Amino acid sequence: MNVHLSQITPSIFTSLGLSTSEDLLAIGPSPSGRELLFLIDGFGADVIEKYADVMPTIARLTKFSTIQTSFPSTTATSLATLMTGTLPGVHGMLGYTVQVPRSGGRILNALKWDERVDPINWQPVPTLFERAVAENINVTHVAAKRYENSGFTRAVFRGANYKGANVSTDLIAETKAALQKTPSFVYLYVNDLDVAGHSDGVGSEKWLAALGMIDQMFSNLMKEMPHGTRIWLTSDHGMVNASEKIIIGQDNPLLEGVAVIGGEPRARHLYLSPDNDSVSARSELASRWQEYLGERATVLTRESAITLELFGSDVSADALDRMGEVIAIAQSAVVLLDPERADKEGAMVGHHGGDSQMESEVGLLTTTLS
Repeated sequence: MNVHLSQITPSIFTSLGLSTSEDLLAIGPSPSGRELLFLIDGFGADVIEKYADVMPTIARLTKFSTIQTSFPSTTATSLATLMTGTLPGVHGMLGYTVQVPRSGGRILNALKWDERVDPINWQPVPTLFERAVAENINVTHVAAKRYENSGFTRAVFRGANYKGANVSTDLIAETKAALQKTPSFVYLYVNDLDVAGHSDGVGSEKWLAALGMIDQMFSNLMKEMPHGTRIWLTSDHGMVNASEKIIIGQDNPLLEGVAVIGGEPRARHLYLSPDNDSVSARSELASRWQEYLGERATVLTRESAITLELFGSDVSADALDRMGEVIAIAQSAVVLLDPERADKEGAMVGHHGGDSQMESEVGLLTTTLS
């Protein structure tokens, strides 16, 4: 059964008794009233079979389904989708970086945030965490301490009791403590694999070491959790290793007409200047990009993206406001580098954000501890 990332948390919370959600995955009632969602950032569906020998504990889990992420296949968008149960056109988290409307071209980095932007206004959809707490379900978010008070956490994870921990033993201890009461839901997040993939690439020595470390952590986690805990393991995106790097505007006509570059190397939001923004200008820019890039990218005007339901069938006024006038989705192993950040972006080996199978399919694995 292939399902969407937006269906996971509504189903788990329904299993714990949440009256305002629906069991979209038909998982049934929670076995013991204890549910743990473990998210490994950057853990694509392809990793599960290709690298089973590196992660023997995880490989033994039951494969529930392959999961389709939203576009773009990036952390900010995927986690907003996961935690609200809605698609990007509704929650408005359209990428790693997007232009803040009517700001004079200021870019919001969703993971680093900007305190001039109110997280609740930016992402107004009530989270599953908030809805669950309102019905007396214990909800805990366990992750690194540095994320606790970030704008992104306030936008996407509000409602949960945040427990910050920076080493695996502490992450496990906080998770175990949070599952003592029932009904309880714990979201546990680690990003070591994503960091290694960006710096050294999928399959690199550093990446394999990170995967092995996470598997050992998961093995230790299973030994510590209360009996009857049902564990779900998933991710926000996969990753591809770049083989062709194109710097926007370097020996090519791609920068002409572009006022602001958003998104990331595999999924670009392109913004025109307000005095040059028209349907014809968008069409001209998209045509020029498509002609130059050919099969190396799929280039859409904002209007085409909406018609194709790139961000879902419903698009709010806010989401429309933040969307690039033109959207370029890199294909194969191409990356489209912002000329102002080309050194930093180009130094990364692994990338995500695009619509390829490797980037946009993740697994959903499960086990119930006896």
